[in-house]
Amino acid sequence: MQRRRFLLALSAAAAVAWPMAALAQAFPNKPIKLVIAFPAGGPTDITMRALADGASRALGQPVIVENKPGAGGTLPAQALQTSPADGYTVAQIPLGVFRLPYTTKLTWDPVKDINYVLNVTGYAFGLVVPADSPIKSWTHFVGYAKANPGKLTYGSTGTMTSPHLTMEQAAQKAGLQVTHVPYKGSADLMQALLGGHIMAAADSTGFAPHVESGKLRVLNTWGDKRLDKFPDAPTLKELGLDIVQNSPFGIGAPRDTPPAVVKRLHDAFKQAMEQPAYVDALKRYDMVPMYMSSAQYKKFAQDTFTREKALIEKLRLAKPS
Repeated sequence: MQRRRFLLALSAAAAVAWPMAALAQAFPNKPIKLVIAFPAGGPTDITMRALADGASRALGQPVIVENKPGAGGTLPAQALQTSPADGYTVAQIPLGVFRLPYTTKLTWDPVKDINYVLNVTGYAFGLVVPADSPIKSWTHFVGYAKANPGKLTYGSTGTMTSPHLTMEQAAQKAGLQVTHVPYKGSADLMQALLGGHIMAAADSTGFAPHVESGKLRVLNTWGDKRLDKFPDAPTLKELGLDIVQNSPFGIGAPRDTPPAVVKRLHDAFKQAMEQPAYVDALKRYDMVPMYMSSAQYKKFAQDTFTREKALIEKLRLAKPS
């Protein structure tokens, strides 16, 4: 009887494993959709399209980028919750995804309900103002904000994004009251700043061309050390704020995607990360490849989920319980 039960269990396991193995072996046999969290034309879009091109060659099928901006960069992760778990829909996972349960009522778990494929890069951030602004440095920024509580306006690429929360953290440390204005992406944010609708902008270094053309000035950058492109701009650490932000992001798939399919995706996107076209695209925005394996990325998700809770509570931005 025990032997019969064992053989039945073995047969059942084989019946489940065989279709999955067949699926993985045939994968992919049609185009794959990569949903990204920010609009076309910005740093994320341009670099992820270069990555998608490389992955297309590795997979033998097109990887088509779909832009889904808004909601602080969290819409692609939400889209995974209703997508088939077959590997044909994958999504960019910005850091803001790990803040969602603390600010929004969710029916899914950002750690448990996403299959983490690999991390690919992170951002270089900074704070910029128009070149003709009377605010010439972080010291001037602080001085104006303290003299005019709540009147200094700054924009970011969305509520609860890393630029927003990092600026709120810096303002709290410096004892400032500033007014945040969210935008859907870098292109809209830069238009607002150059058009005089806001006084400053916190963003990734997609602002670099405007700095180089003399339209904007960099007040600070947010990495562990100064950026080669802006050697005169101090880091937040140098300014005494003890903040480093590079907001790593990667690619996720629906929760129940078969492991063999996840491995195929991982291997293709990792190969694409090593292609010169992708590395060159990153360099345009002072970004670098930042690889984490599927297991490492899953652990990063768990750790970040816990860490972001502490930050949001400290900034008093958590939703009422």
